[in-house]
Amino acid sequence: MLGELVGPFLFGLSAFTLIFAATQIIAIGRAVSEAHAPLWAAVEAFLWQLPSMVVLSIPMALLLGTLLSIQRLSTDSEITAMKAGGITLLRAIFPLLVAGFVLSLITLGLQEKVVPYAQTQFNIVENTVINRTNGASGSLTVSAALPGGGRQVTFANAYDPQSQALLGVTLIQYDRAGTPAQIVFADRAIFELERWTLQNARVYRFEPNGDTLTSTTPSMQVELGEKPPDIAKRAASNNPDNMSRAQIVQIVHSGQLTVGELRKYVMAYQEKLAQPFACLVFTLIAIPFGIQAVRGGGSPSLGFGLAVLIVFIYYIVQTIFSYVGEALLPLAAIAAWMPNAIFTAIGARRLYRAGMV
Repeated sequence: MLGELVGPFLFGLSAFTLIFAATQIIAIGRAVSEAHAPLWAAVEAFLWQLPSMVVLSIPMALLLGTLLSIQRLSTDSEITAMKAGGITLLRAIFPLLVAGFVLSLITLGLQEKVVPYAQTQFNIVENTVINRTNGASGSLTVSAALPGGGRQVTFANAYDPQSQALLGVTLIQYDRAGTPAQIVFADRAIFELERWTLQNARVYRFEPNGDTLTSTTPSMQVELGEKPPDIAKRAASNNPDNMSRAQIVQIVHSGQLTVGELRKYVMAYQEKLAQPFACLVFTLIAIPFGIQAVRGGGSPSLGFGLAVLIVFIYYIVQTIFSYVGEALLPLAAIAAWMPNAIFTAIGARRLYRAGMV
């Protein structure tokens, strides 16, 4: 059974990865021709994106591989021969289910260990070489409580990972009543000796009597509430889909997320545990569909189309429950696992109806 699975699985892995890579190959061409980026940088960026494509492709490839291998065995009456030899079909398909479970764990490992590192390297190449920016661009916000009460909110236009500096900094300090007490504008904020130093700072202090005191200082030490590694994680990619579950937990606990972002991150944390086990679910549901396709006079091309259809329906269901989980955060874990539960139930029922268990 495993021997029959290997060939179709590798074919599916290559096919689906190439489908995902097609848009990236076009992006490479545009980066080189229009942005005049170095060819080596565009190719390196593409290679760093391959792990995320492979993680997406493995469940689909396993679905296609199982469909095609079961179709081949059924067409040649080998499954019928197994039954005649006293081998139950449950025992016959057991190696496929084990393969689905093992590939689920492998996919989970790649997602947690390889993809976040590869995505970080991709962002570095894209920002510093292809787009020729100093660092990760985009608005960054750091919020922290003040020792005497009140709150401090810091905004930055960009983060430079090489010098560990925030660029274009605006710092606002609020008193306990929520009224702005001081605003500081600085060109850069550099992390030195466990503290941030604002360079070329312009300070506006609001007095209780309504007066505004202004001053300028070449450097000013402040505590922002986050260190460069924490800011780098958020600046490199604000997309939790490219992070590990451990990184998501750190960002959630940092308290820097808005309510909408918190919902997104928590749902992504739950989905990242459930999604890799689509390998096992797809294996279970592919077996009865593969036998049914043969009984209906199916062909390998029909198997490919059927695999695409099942994947399409699965991800529609997953998207629906993802929105449900974000809207009802206490149910995020249940919503993340519901697509797997639904498709497992469908696969088990079809196996039962086919007389396989």
